[in-house]
Amino acid sequence: MTGIVNTAQAEAWNGYEGQHWAAHADRYDAVNSGFNGYLLDRVGPADRVLDIGCGNGQLTRLAAARARSAAGVDLSGPMLATARARAADVPNVTFEQGDVQVHPFSGGGFDLAVSRFGVMFFADPVAAFANIRRALGPGGRLAFVCLTALAGTDLGRVFGALAAFLPQPTGPDGSGPTSFANPDRTKAVLTEAGFDDVACTHVEADQVWGRDVPDAARFIADWGPVRHHLGMVDSATAARATEALRAALEPFAGPEAVRLRGTAWLVTGRRS
Repeated sequence: MTGIVNTAQAEAWNGYEGQHWAAHADRYDAVNSGFNGYLLDRVGPADRVLDIGCGNGQLTRLAAARARSAAGVDLSGPMLATARARAADVPNVTFEQGDVQVHPFSGGGFDLAVSRFGVMFFADPVAAFANIRRALGPGGRLAFVCLTALAGTDLGRVFGALAAFLPQPTGPDGSGPTSFANPDRTKAVLTEAGFDDVACTHVEADQVWGRDVPDAARFIADWGPVRHHLGMVDSATAARATEALRAALEPFAGPEAVRLRGTAWLVTGRRS
């Protein structure tokens, strides 16, 4: 792997976090794939697509089916192994392990950069997006989805049930999964990085978290940040937290699955 500046994230995504996502690729795709269309609608047949934080590679493969080529870059060795295996029969896809903030992209080698929830953890967001800009040719486009603030959302309601027992698995704006929840901050970062015509559009999609409440609760409890915080409290508190989690998921249970309505910002821009 090339140089790494985001060492904490590299450790997480090459440790338990990345291993869990790789082992449960289909489950994480069930959570996030409803947002694929917002990004794929921007892919044209002549495009060379860069997928930022590609993870297990579902979006990369789907983009390749519409584009001239698609390349995925991610910190996570475990997820990239899954991505490569699943794209073994896709001739116009490549994957590379690297830190997007400093990765030595070929200048102007891409027409479109996309990301599905893969841009929220940069050590230096301005530097990272400036590097992505350098990877794009003149007039190159950027499109990604990122989390909104959790307040008032289905996911916020579920995590809110844990708040009495555990720290929330989201940081304030500027760090963590909700680092781009504030559109004004997002526009400022991208403008400083050299992008024009930046827009943030609120989008929604159904997210499947499990086949029933016990299954969904186990899955969420095993998600890295929640698992970490459960391990920091005593067993009685952990038991109360998991029971609160199950209760919060009950209203979202249907006959076939536990579904939450996911909310995101679709962020678009153009290389200046």
